[in-house]
Amino acid sequence: MKNLFLTIVFSVIIINIGFAQGKYFTRTGHISFFSEAALENIDAHNNQGTCILDSESGELALSVLIKGFEFEKALMQEHFNENYLESHKFPKSTFKGKITNLDDVNFDGNGKYNVKFEGDLTIHGETNAVSSAGILEVADNTINASASFPVTVKDYKIKIPKTVIDNIAKVVEVKVELKLEPYKR
Repeated sequence: MKNLFLTIVFSVIIINIGFAQGKYFTRTGHISFFSEAALENIDAHNNQGTCILDSESGELALSVLIKGFEFEKALMQEHFNENYLESHKFPKSTFKGKITNLDDVNFDGNGKYNVKFEGDLTIHGETNAVSSAGILEVADNTINASASFPVTVKDYKIKIPKTVIDNIAKVVEVKVELKLEPYKR
């Protein structure tokens, strides 16, 4: 009976170690967006992005709370949350996808790699396919990841009142910067 118990405990430990291998994680990812318009530029930043990357499969998942975006002007932040993104109804944005050229990346040594990724981006309750390019830099068992891609506001059914439609760009540039470290349970 004692041997059976030790075998089960040992098996659980080995399984947990196996699941953690090749996974990288952060809770402090930086996501920003920029809207250039004739009357006023809008720039917002969020340092609370959560991301997990599986280096063996290339799968990645990113989540960010909408209320975590900070603006230069408090009124912009209020309108963004209450009127446009309706963060009380749609509290987070997510991306679930994968690196499509994973064979080009060596996670076992230091280096900088151009990567391509594709997946589903959900904003404001709407999901659309996204594909773009980014950079992964492997350095001393951490991964610095960065990407930039356009988001078309109407694709996510974000309603902009006619009185301010000229203040907000139809396409917003989103930037993601992550410092991922080995996932520890």
